[in-house]
Amino acid sequence: MTPLQEVGAITTHTETAATAPRPAAVPQILEPQDLKALIQASLDADQADDVTVIDLAGKTTFADYMIVASGRNTRHIAAMAMKLAEKLKQAGVRGVEMEGMAQCDWVLVDAGDVIVHLFKPEVRTFYNIEKMWGLELPTPSGTARLSA
Repeated sequence: MTPLQEVGAITTHTETAATAPRPAAVPQILEPQDLKALIQASLDADQADDVTVIDLAGKTTFADYMIVASGRNTRHIAAMAMKLAEKLKQAGVRGVEMEGMAQCDWVLVDAGDVIVHLFKPEVRTFYNIEKMWGLELPTPSGTARLSA
């Protein structure tokens, strides 16, 4: 057995709270029904028209829900999409993809387990994607809103 030798002084470095790196936020994993509720609340707050929720569980593997809604005009659709993306980010949902923001006639927001389609009313009528899933296109809401 070898005798122990004395080691020089040990120096340590402590960081102040202001300079210490913060750990990366751990993304929350929302259940599909919670994600759907978050999206519905966002669309409701932004006054989306004719919101339809399509339950895809057991029908497809790419999502559990599809939400289809109408906006009054391209600015309204763009604002809804941007606010929705921000709320999803704040909730810890990562990897949200958006398509169609250049024209905003039809914006698709892919939030993983929930796919959101935001349409201008005439574009929604033309594509009628609810019919693909066995649903009828909703009749326009009774309260007419101004569009710019």
